[in-house]
Amino acid sequence: MKQIGKIIHYYDKIGVAIIELKAGLKAGENVRIEKDGEGFEEKVESMQIDHKEVSKAKKGDVVGIKVKEHPKNNAEVYLLD
Repeated sequence: MKQIGKIIHYYDKIGVAIIELKAGLKAGENVRIEKDGEGFEEKVESMQIDHKEVSKAKKGDVVGIKVKEHPKNNAEVYLLD
């Protein structure tokens, strides 16, 4: 697993996690969101930057992805192989 970013905010009403990326991310890839040994895996079904749908994002981008669980604040995001 390679760390690609961290959660900086979570919108619980719409189930969207905001991630500050340290590496690129593409729609369709699988990520693990984890903090303090607890976490979950998620397939990136859709991703948005500034409320616009994108298929890929680069290092430094801040993206929103739909998640099925509530991530802990400042949780780390890892790209799964």
